[in-house]
Amino acid sequence: MNAAAASRRASRLAAVQVLYEVDRSAASVEDVIAAACTQGAVLDESGLSHPADEDLLTSVARGAMDHRETLDSMIDDALASSWTTARLETLMRAVLRAGTGELLASSEVPARVVISDYVDIAHAFWERGEPGMINAVLDRLARRLRAAEFDT
Repeated sequence: MNAAAASRRASRLAAVQVLYEVDRSAASVEDVIAAACTQGAVLDESGLSHPADEDLLTSVARGAMDHRETLDSMIDDALASSWTTARLETLMRAVLRAGTGELLASSEVPARVVISDYVDIAHAFWERGEPGMINAVLDRLARRLRAAEFDT
């Protein structure tokens, strides 16, 4: 993976970490974003981190927070009928909000790249079916939001 791709992936991971932290605590999104921009993406329990692209990190995290209700509604529509975002575990919700928000707002990045990066992030946290669920939901949403990319 080249340096630019690694930075984008770290930025997406840091944005997910911001969304998770905001959802779990009373911290303001701005404070958590500022800390993440300073620290980068935390890659493991020992605190190893990778620098993040502050613009991408901020855009994804702030966009997901600012449009949370819209994103949750879109995610609810893409989930199996018995599931809602409210039933999802906090981290799963953060990954799906970040990915959905980026699919909606960042058409310059191919949908398959966005999906792949968020599925890779999911693999860092889960070993079982969760990455597959994230892949399925984001793929379903991408096909609705960016149908032209999948018409070939």
